[in-house]
Amino acid sequence: MLRLDHLAVSARSLEEGVARIEAALGVTMAGGGQHPAMGTHNRLLSLGDLYLEVIAVDPLAPAPGRPRWFDLDRFAGPPRLTTWIIATDDMEAALAAGPPGWGAPMALARGDYRWQMAVPEDGRLPFDGTCPALIQWHGSLHPAAALPDRGLRLNRLTVTHPEAPALCARLRLDDPRLHFAVGPPGLAAVIDTPGGPVALP
Repeated sequence: MLRLDHLAVSARSLEEGVARIEAALGVTMAGGGQHPAMGTHNRLLSLGDLYLEVIAVDPLAPAPGRPRWFDLDRFAGPPRLTTWIIATDDMEAALAAGPPGWGAPMALARGDYRWQMAVPEDGRLPFDGTCPALIQWHGSLHPAAALPDRGLRLNRLTVTHPEAPALCARLRLDDPRLHFAVGPPGLAAVIDTPGGPVALP
């Protein structure tokens, strides 16, 4: 069974991305760290059962020798929502049933967290990047449970693509917050905050 896990906002620098999200949502981000295997770093924010990450290339880390995940090597422009991530309890079965080009499992770790991520060879997710990344956590630890609750919740995630019905059929996700729409490739999210709903920049 596949389920929503977290959302990723890409940025040219972690500082720029964090400042943009904190200003938009009116909260302070927490947690995060480095991903040496990908040469990236992030900061996190609780969305209750999910979390939001701001991710960027780490200028102090060695280049990974392969394309970075989330197509970060080609990222340009202001910080914005670029990727959504879904979780599975069976990476091999999910990949076998999923769209071609979803990626190969890569074992990763940060602190006490252990997980596998399916990373495409060229760093680019199928369906023009609107296909979610696939993750499998190992053990009972999950970042969402460790983050301070700022009262933020995902209200709606809209995935837009000319072939949105095909992507929806491939994933078979059952979550009322998730919507697919036919149109130019893109992602849009609405976050409920104590001050009202906010569209992610």
